[in-house]
Amino acid sequence: MIEVQNLTRVFGDKKAVDNISFNVEKGEILGFLGPNAAGKTTTMRILTCYLPATSGTAKVAGYDVFDDSIEVKKRIGYLPENPPLYKEMVVENYLHFVAKIKGIEPRERKKKVRNVLERCAIMNVKDRIIGKLSKGYRQRVGLAQALIHNPDVLILDEPTSSLDPKQIIEVRELIKNLSGEHTIILSTHILPEVSMTCERVIIINEGKLVAVDTPENLTKKLRSSDKLMLDIEGPFDEVKSKLKEIPGVTRVSLDKFFKEGRGKYHIETKPDVDLRKTLAQTVINNNWGLYELRSEGMSLEEIFLKLTTKE
Repeated sequence: MIEVQNLTRVFGDKKAVDNISFNVEKGEILGFLGPNAAGKTTTMRILTCYLPATSGTAKVAGYDVFDDSIEVKKRIGYLPENPPLYKEMVVENYLHFVAKIKGIEPRERKKKVRNVLERCAIMNVKDRIIGKLSKGYRQRVGLAQALIHNPDVLILDEPTSSLDPKQIIEVRELIKNLSGEHTIILSTHILPEVSMTCERVIIINEGKLVAVDTPENLTKKLRSSDKLMLDIEGPFDEVKSKLKEIPGVTRVSLDKFFKEGRGKYHIETKPDVDLRKTLAQTVINNNWGLYELRSEGMSLEEIFLKLTTKE
């Protein structure tokens, strides 16, 4: 659905985007991550035909963003961080206005407006003035304007910014329900948002692409050890000592005390060595209490920092 090849954008002597290539499949939700000034916004502006590239190619739904920009714009819905709303307008009237400027035929507008009111769960506020809505509802109205022409591709820039926890969950579920029918690029600084919503992530740093993969595959590629967490009831020093003696264990740390004689132990092992059975058997043999044993992958925050910092 989206094909980017050797895309470069130069501002003066600075390469904001430096020879990046990636594809996004139809119906996929792709997380687009990077530090400030990494090149995310520039890439998105190129894909939305707002900004030309210095070199390279980009296609959306088979149309070139340089040669067929009008066709590309017809197939993209864009929600910037601050939704383009007229706060003095009533929600339903605003959506009719958007439908008109997006070229939807008059006989289709009423149907299209009703459809996005239902999909974005804003039917109950359709007669209210936008400026009097909560931040969460305004975000939903912004998403409705991006969806109204039923685009192939949705580009969402910080869609849950400044929302409260309940609103974040609601918008997150809405985005997930849009996948399959729409291809979605989600740009955000909220890393847990990506883990809960996106199937793959792109990480860009200093204009260069540093990773394109699922969070799970990135964990496998980047980790230097496997990690496990055990919740054990037993003498702290004895537990740490005997766990360290197990072949393949490289590090044991006691992280948290629940009560006297019980704590959380973080175990690091050599890569690709599954010691769960051995660890459980050690607990049983020593008559300790085992409350929990689970694997711990790298968090998206750890992956992000490892790929975007020089230290």
